[in-house]
Amino acid sequence: MDAEPILCELRDGNAWIRLNRPEARNALSAALVNALHARLLDADRDEAVRSIIITGEGSAFCSGADLKSPPGGVIGGERSVGMAELLTTMVESSKPIIAAVNGSAFAGGLGLVGASDIVIAAEDAVFSFSEVRIGVIPGIISVVCVPKLGVHNAMKLFLTGERFTGRDAVALGLAHRAVAAGDLEAAVRTEAEMIRLGGPAAVRECKKLVRRVASISMEQGFRETTPWSLRMFQSEEAAEGMAAFREKRRPAWVEPQSGEDE
Repeated sequence: MDAEPILCELRDGNAWIRLNRPEARNALSAALVNALHARLLDADRDEAVRSIIITGEGSAFCSGADLKSPPGGVIGGERSVGMAELLTTMVESSKPIIAAVNGSAFAGGLGLVGASDIVIAAEDAVFSFSEVRIGVIPGIISVVCVPKLGVHNAMKLFLTGERFTGRDAVALGLAHRAVAAGDLEAAVRTEAEMIRLGGPAAVRECKKLVRRVASISMEQGFRETTPWSLRMFQSEEAAEGMAAFREKRRPAWVEPQSGEDE
């Protein structure tokens, strides 16, 4: 029996989703993308989940599309989930998504990086927009990667297919932090813990806010964010947060996790 292409574990309010095709360097097969998409939807609906963490099993994060069984292909007579649908689901998820880039991330694997909200990479992880080397383009993933890289960096990386490290990815705007491989999980837990300190509704709305404001004019931004901000200030969550601040206590949404004092 084939191994499950995706492993998922809920730990301290975080859904750890692990790409589980180490023998294929976690290539994005139709079956893996279908399973990943389903797991993302499950985590998004689960009120116990505060953050979603995506990483890879073995030495690679994700080597890109599986050319033998690419995403969007037909499985059992039905069309599988395509990359555009998967990346849209990641971007539109109400939960913050953290990419823990444990190893090489090539081509479509960088789509997962681009669609994540926070990216922590191993310093020596190798990245590459390698599509041009086989005569194709990073078309779909460009939608989520170019806004982070900017035109200047994207042009060079797309045209050359050159490799760069986790440290380089931070300088290029594709990752937020690069750490030693052995420190990756702890660094990711730190990011997830900081997210847990924020109100669940506020975190959800902040993710929507950043995505929305980045796509509209300043005038439209002020028009939309003024009532949006007012709604949040008038929410029950805001009332609890401000009361907790005045009373010097934890807000109700910050429940002790394993190893913490009440």
